Amino acid sequence: MSDWEEDEDSCGGAISVQRAAESSPWAPQTRHRGDWSEPPCRRPEQRGWDREGGHCQRSEFRRRDTGRDPMPSPLCFRLDSSVVGQVIGRGGCKIRELEEASSSRIKIVKEEYDSLIKIFGNDEQQSKAKALIDEIVERSERTDCGRGYKDSYSTSSAEVKVQERPVINWTLLRENKEKYEAMKWADMPPIQKAFYKEAASIASMSEEEVTKWRRENNNIICNDLKEGQKRPIPNPVRSFQDAFETFQEVMDALKTAGFQRPTPIQSQAWPIILQGLDLIGIAQTGTGKTLAYLLPGFIHLDLQPIPRNEREGPGMLVLAPTRELALQVKAECSKYRYKGFTSICIYGGGDRKNQINVVTKGVDIVIATPGRLHDLQMNNFVTLKSITYLVLDEADRMLDMGFEPQIMKILIDIRPDRQTVMTSATWPEGVRRLAKSYLKDPMMVYVGTLDLAAVNTVEQRVLVIAEEEKRSFTLHFIDSLKPQDKVIIFVGKKL
Repeated sequence: MSDWEEDEDSCGGAISVQRAAESSPWAPQTRHRGDWSEPPCRRPEQRGWDREGGHCQRSEFRRRDTGRDPMPSPLCFRLDSSVVGQVIGRGGCKIRELEEASSSRIKIVKEEYDSLIKIFGNDEQQSKAKALIDEIVERSERTDCGRGYKDSYSTSSAEVKVQERPVINWTLLRENKEKYEAMKWADMPPIQKAFYKEAASIASMSEEEVTKWRRENNNIICNDLKEGQKRPIPNPVRSFQDAFETFQEVMDALKTAGFQRPTPIQSQAWPIILQGLDLIGIAQTGTGKTLAYLLPGFIHLDLQPIPRNEREGPGMLVLAPTRELALQVKAECSKYRYKGFTSICIYGGGDRKNQINVVTKGVDIVIATPGRLHDLQMNNFVTLKSITYLVLDEADRMLDMGFEPQIMKILIDIRPDRQTVMTSATWPEGVRRLAKSYLKDPMMVYVGTLDLAAVNTVEQRVLVIAEEEKRSFTLHFIDSLKPQDKVIIFVGKKL
């Protein structure tokens, strides 16, 4: 409440009477009024101030026996309630500033939609106070903070200008993308991808022999995914000698490892990869897919026209979904030690500082999980422009784990004319989309069927054990293992 009380004048207008016990928080402290009655409101000469029709008329006002002359009529007008707060200011600071600047007194009677403003003082003081309030209202309208004297429901305040969005020229964007990509890779050195020399025994195989051999080896099926004219499918190799007879170091490494003959996926994948073609290999886990892409990768790195000491970074990249699989690939890679190639395994949860130190010194092969590799890529710790041989291992699992955004960002920095090998245990829609986006005219090799299920060549036994007996049973089972036995234990969390 202010120090003004409402009373009724002869024309029904509200007049304010000062309370004796209270002082107005907005009134100047140097001015005091006695017990006097407020004269009726005086309408301003300007139009549009009193939207209610101007019921406040000049009339004779009552004088009390105070011995003082009557006050001049107040200047009355209405403001939208949304603007009143700016006139008052925080804690009444703005209205006190207006009163001091105009030497007038301002009273505000708040109502639901608009408020009655009364300015007390002589004509000059009232005009100055009104001009100051007008400035506040104009600023409010310019900043769209209030509507001032406008009707709350006016059409103009509700109008919204909708700007037409420019039409996107997708054809021009695609053309520019191709142009900028060509500029980005214009200075890259050439790469060599074809190294296969078909053995005479393989070249002489008839079509019936090839079909029979594929059917007898877990029903190997090959498709050429190139649009338009199809290419001939290379005949499968039946021995390591058929595939690597011109690469003696590979033969020595295989002999040292103790392998007898290639697996079905290897026998068909090696001729395709060594011809420099992109490959999609679909086979169950544990069928030799890792060696199917590692050995051709070694040959690819060794026979590039740019010497190893002049390359800007690694030449081979293997992306794996988990650190366990990445470490397994790293172990296989280290087992053969072909031509002294160096490799590093980059994965989350490992020593990041040590990984950065190794990769910045220079390596030939990077085996990584997408998350950690993307981290090093974004911080410029690893250069991917030198990659010419890319492997997406277990692509279906990487998509299931949500790594597709990281894979897309990684491949942006790898040259588009690379050779790419993708392996997967299944062939869902997501893997097909990934293959279509990042492989160029690939061939697909799958063993058995694309609707893969559990391995039917392994005997499986299921033991249902009570929760309280699991630990003791597991310990007893491990103690009973022989030195040559192997076991895989799946747990609920990483150890």
